[in-house]
Amino acid sequence: MDASVKEAGSETQSPPVPDNLNWLLAWVSHALATETTAALERFSVTPRAHCVLSSAMKGEYTQTELATAIGLDKTTMVVTIDELEAHGLAERVPSENDRRARVIRVTPAGRKLVARGEREVARIEAEVLGSLPERQRGVLVDALSALAQDRLSEPVACAHAPRRRAPRG
Repeated sequence: MDASVKEAGSETQSPPVPDNLNWLLAWVSHALATETTAALERFSVTPRAHCVLSSAMKGEYTQTELATAIGLDKTTMVVTIDELEAHGLAERVPSENDRRARVIRVTPAGRKLVARGEREVARIEAEVLGSLPERQRGVLVDALSALAQDRLSEPVACAHAPRRRAPRG
């Protein structure tokens, strides 16, 4: 084994082979998700909870609608909303449009937390992109956006699909 590559689970590892797109994307995704998670921990919020709150602020959504919009399963959404309610960050309230439905409303404390979290996430993203030459920054984001909206918008079916990490930030 190459001495520069550590065993899985050790504290440090060398970056993946530079010509393997899958491993490069996984590596940088994990590193960015970890940094974002650490930053949001200072506000006692997870990236998932932050994503739910910030998404809920954009309109009147039921738990199911929110779960679909951000790619969470229903059970995870229920647990997340329960935690947000317990901390006074969100609440389930009757919909203005359908009295049978309950929607997620972000409390003033939740709105403050989202604003702080968004500033922190923006700072991290700016620092990460700042490590690239300026001419490459927009190109990278545009290319990843194009892939996410086209060729890699949906995973293909396979017998042993890799486990999907939860969305971060």
